Amino acid sequence: MNARRHGVLLVAAAALLWSTGGIGIKAVEGSPLKVTFYRSLFAAIASMLFLPRDAWLTKRWSSNAVFIGSIVSYAACLTTFVVATKWTTAANAIFLQYAGAIWVMLLSPLVVHEPMRARDAFAIAVALGGMALFFVGKFESRGMAGNGMALLSSLFFAALILSLRREHHASQATVVWGNVLTSLAVLPFIATDLRLTPPSFGVLLFLGVFQIALAYFLFARGLAYVTATQASITGMLEPICNPMWVFLFLGERPSPYAIAGAVVVLTAIAWHTLTGEAEYDSLPLD
Repeated sequence: MNARRHGVLLVAAAALLWSTGGIGIKAVEGSPLKVTFYRSLFAAIASMLFLPRDAWLTKRWSSNAVFIGSIVSYAACLTTFVVATKWTTAANAIFLQYAGAIWVMLLSPLVVHEPMRARDAFAIAVALGGMALFFVGKFESRGMAGNGMALLSSLFFAALILSLRREHHASQATVVWGNVLTSLAVLPFIATDLRLTPPSFGVLLFLGVFQIALAYFLFARGLAYVTATQASITGMLEPICNPMWVFLFLGERPSPYAIAGAVVVLTAIAWHTLTGEAEYDSLPLD
């Protein structure tokens, strides 16, 4: 298989796992910070257990400024997204977070020396337009604080993509230490109430192990084979997959607008992936 198609498939698998976050976070009882703490705690434990020890016990993390930046961006991205999902609708949070694709496209030439192309801008514009169709009738003005938090999350998400792209050889360590930092940072705010109901424990365990640890492992692996812009565009599968879980578990059927939006986003991703392989051959991806 072509290496870059392999990378796209890894990022797509990560997006599919990420897409379970909206319904999972909404289903959990407790504050946003409690959700953040347990989700990252379970993710850190799972990563330490299943990743090779040398992959995350690396000396590079103590001296590399970009790597430290990736850990901080990771922790901030996870925390702000959970808060946004609790404070506003899941649709708002996901849609606004993926505005980060614009930041990735604009900053890639400066941060990772990947040129910005007209086809990148076109694909992102078309994909965002498709996402807008997907959320017709659901994108609400309420929860403006949550909307602002989602936009902030988009900045941290873009910073994470770019830093992982530069330091993808240490990406597994980023996942582990990023989750450790996240759980430690929010622990003082929820230390007086760490109780969980059995259903919430089960949901948070799933979110930590699969929706965070495994998803970010796949995403980081995929970034070794694709550009930052391609990764952010492929990641837009997350918001179109999210309602699929709502349909499967809650029986809520997607609207005709949602179906049309999904077709538009998938078309944009496929077009950008298949037509850009010749151009990517000149880029230093490994």
